Amino acid sequence: MIRFPYLLFDADNTLFDFDRANRNAFHQVCVTCDLPESEENFRLYERCNGALWQAFDRGECTKEFLVIERFRRFLAALGMERDPERCNEIHLSTLGQSTLLLPYAEEVCRTLSRDHKLYLVTNAVASVQKSRLSRSPLAPYITAAFISEEAGASKPSPEYFDYVFSRIDGITRENCLLIGDSLSSDILGANNAGIPCCWYNPKELPRPDGLRIEYEIKDLRELYSLV
Repeated sequence: MIRFPYLLFDADNTLFDFDRANRNAFHQVCVTCDLPESEENFRLYERCNGALWQAFDRGECTKEFLVIERFRRFLAALGMERDPERCNEIHLSTLGQSTLLLPYAEEVCRTLSRDHKLYLVTNAVASVQKSRLSRSPLAPYITAAFISEEAGASKPSPEYFDYVFSRIDGITRENCLLIGDSLSSDILGANNAGIPCCWYNPKELPRPDGLRIEYEIKDLRELYSLV
């Protein structure tokens, strides 16, 4: 019996290996813009980037502001003068070419697509998401990708999921499952939208209080017995 015929997958760090792709993109920015590359500087960039994505999840800034401002803050912290827009352009271009996947992502999508409809629900930059999905081996198995820029709203807002639901025939709040790694956008988003969710937690982080989590997995293949 198919419990959840409609599967809503997050993209970054759920199917795509964003951590490796992000490091590659940072490397390319440093090489092209003559910036000192070190683990310390990568962590500095990640603090700038992470703080802005958290603000974005809270609805406090736009994605257009975020992608430039993260490099503006990073460069200011380094005390170096470079064009933050150019840094971002290189970063996004490199990310868009990355098709690195997490373990078993291709196998799981291929297998589940035989009896389920698979969708991407993502806050990623639209140009990056479209480019890498079209290049990736996941493309044949994904029915559609719903990107926040095009939806006019983003996870975890209910309005984002209203947009998604309005574009999928046959989906209900009971027959779909959201699978994602982010507590602040995926799991909170599913809570806000009133849909079941599965937390992909390969690092086995402690489960937080205050969020409804129906399922928790550390290996994507665990989905076979859930859906």
